[in-house]
Amino acid sequence: MCRANVQVRLKTLCTVALVGAATTASFGQTPEIRDSVRVQHLQKVVISDSRVGNTAPLTTTTINRNELLDVRSSVSMPFMLELQPSVVAMGENGAVGATSLRIRGVDATRINVNINGITLNDPESQAVFWYNIPNLGGMAQSLQIQRGVGASTGGSPAFGAAINLQTLNARNRAYGEADFGLGSWNTRQYSITAGTGIMKNGLSFDFAYSGLTSDGFVRSRGTDQQSFFGCASWYGERTLVKMMAIIGSQTTGITWDGAYASQLDIDPTYNPSGEYVMDGNIMYYPNETDNYWQRHYQLYVSHMLSDNLSVNAALDFTHGDGYYEQYKADTKYKKLFLGSGRGDYITRKQMDNNAITGNLAIRYAKDGFSLSVGHNMLYFDGFHFGNVLWFRDTAMHIDTPYQWYRYNGTKTDNTSYIKFNYDITSDLNIYGDLQMRIVNYRLRGTTDDADASNQQVHIDFDENYYFFNPKAGVNYRINDNSRTYFVAGITNREPAKGDIKDAFAEGDTVKAESMLDIELGYHYVGARWAFSANAYAMLYRDQLTPSGDLSSSGYTLLENVDKSYRLGIELQGGIMLTDWFRMDANLALSRNKVIDYTYTDFTDGDDVIQTYTATTDLALSPNIVGAAIATFSPVKNARLQLVGKYVGKQYCDNTSRDVYSIDPYFLLNIKASYVWHLRGTNEIEAQLLVNNLLDHKYRLHAWVEDWAEGWDAVNDVPADYRHHQALLQQPGINFMARVIYKF
Repeated sequence: MCRANVQVRLKTLCTVALVGAATTASFGQTPEIRDSVRVQHLQKVVISDSRVGNTAPLTTTTINRNELLDVRSSVSMPFMLELQPSVVAMGENGAVGATSLRIRGVDATRINVNINGITLNDPESQAVFWYNIPNLGGMAQSLQIQRGVGASTGGSPAFGAAINLQTLNARNRAYGEADFGLGSWNTRQYSITAGTGIMKNGLSFDFAYSGLTSDGFVRSRGTDQQSFFGCASWYGERTLVKMMAIIGSQTTGITWDGAYASQLDIDPTYNPSGEYVMDGNIMYYPNETDNYWQRHYQLYVSHMLSDNLSVNAALDFTHGDGYYEQYKADTKYKKLFLGSGRGDYITRKQMDNNAITGNLAIRYAKDGFSLSVGHNMLYFDGFHFGNVLWFRDTAMHIDTPYQWYRYNGTKTDNTSYIKFNYDITSDLNIYGDLQMRIVNYRLRGTTDDADASNQQVHIDFDENYYFFNPKAGVNYRINDNSRTYFVAGITNREPAKGDIKDAFAEGDTVKAESMLDIELGYHYVGARWAFSANAYAMLYRDQLTPSGDLSSSGYTLLENVDKSYRLGIELQGGIMLTDWFRMDANLALSRNKVIDYTYTDFTDGDDVIQTYTATTDLALSPNIVGAAIATFSPVKNARLQLVGKYVGKQYCDNTSRDVYSIDPYFLLNIKASYVWHLRGTNEIEAQLLVNNLLDHKYRLHAWVEDWAEGWDAVNDVPADYRHHQALLQQPGINFMARVIYKF
């Protein structure tokens, strides 16, 4: 699909949305809806099965609409959430383009992300690519992070955290908001949000359009991202119907390869992707890009059968298609299964995916007892293929485009669950959650992998997985201000496509993973201060954890480790010292270990490898993560914030070798804002965010690998071994300025 057509379509939809909102507002509607309490209850029914309340014994953080809007100057969702406990955000090109996050050291493939209860995780990779749908925060009414096993929903279960996002709710009155931001690296961020409010006939329409363009920090094609959200709702006396579309379009330069430290020392913005030499001159391929289009079409129906009994049904169709294109310079043709020569060529790897998801849940709540029973069904069909678009070597007499791999993956996922909450007394509450999953995954065709003899891999994989995931806990209200809770749960999950495909190429198998999570927490909320502490033990069997290397597609390669654990304590608090000064902070202290891990090591330049077995650190899992915010409000409508973020030392693989470690880093940001209140409810807010105020130079992980270089023909052994590490240079001081007009 032509990207220009997508952009035109998104802009057209935006124009229609604004005209519709303005027209409805001008013709008028009922300023007060029939029963705002009932409407609020209907809206809560939509997300009641993916979220938990304060009486559930789970470790949660809920972020409301105003808080999400306040951090939108951070551009992407991972950086919007990086000040939450145990969260580490990273970007390949500054805070724009490809960004990701980890919670308790757990990556996005093990974080269950859902929108209104419908999973956002890609069914094959199980990852969430946040830059495919920019401005998710702008189309969100609220967001809840559940650390640990989380409550049961559809899709692959949480293996360390869950993120539940609720899209915009209808309001009582018509509204609108325009937001424009300008930042470093020629970054431009813009969005428009509008809604009609609930009209006399119960109908409402809400829309959001956003865009982000940036050159990015490192040399690349930059990024161009757009998204559209549209929702039509009808509020009846006891029924809520929602139809919505979420559309995302992104083009980013390829930045996942990183660069060697020696290269970054010379030029911090250096990016080798697309680099080649012609006539003695260094050139860069202009279309070294990653492109993806994602469309979600959703229908929700919620009905209150009585004041105590409700039913919630949802249907989602998701289509995604895209490609990434790369220039391969002086690369062996055997990677294309065409012999042993070398040359320059251009490849394009493409995918075309469709997924249908449906769920049905019934909820009963009365007199301190609630019971939810639900079922989620998903069918996914993913098609993958790769073409060579051009050969520089004229000796390659092959017509282009030449297709060198083609395979298909299908997945069905049936998840049933039953959850209950019961108040034994006014102070003591028990919680139970039982989930059963039946998953079938098939992969068939020829892949881009080579086996041990450098022959193309023909994959024929068909596997069924059966999982039972129980959770139980207790919550005790100590007094009106404090409570304590305990919860334990077991969760199991299947490997992702990349894990299966890589293992198949090696003639090996990859195992499903399991985890026992135990959590004990305490919360206190007073008039001027609040505090919480949570201790956890996440005990794994066959955990899939990063090996340190990347696939050719930029995916993190994983390996099963027999036994491993994450033990930690999370502290969080806030205090209002005066009416104009507030302090908030959180600190996560943890130990993240692989038990009896076997690995090899050597001295650079040596031809001898030694084998070790030891208890080592889990990859990309720092033992210390903390954040602090000091908020000053010296005059009315003005606010100044100092924000600090600390991430401790971490390792790029599971060997705890210092040669593959990442130094700890501390970032200090400053944010200033002022609000001008205009006539009625209209207002203008100006924000200025300066990141990395101390201009700290730090680098994050791209990939690591042990290589044998050269060959000793006399002894028939490698001449020497070398450690190789590529890094992602992070930007120094940078800024983002925003103006928000609400009307």
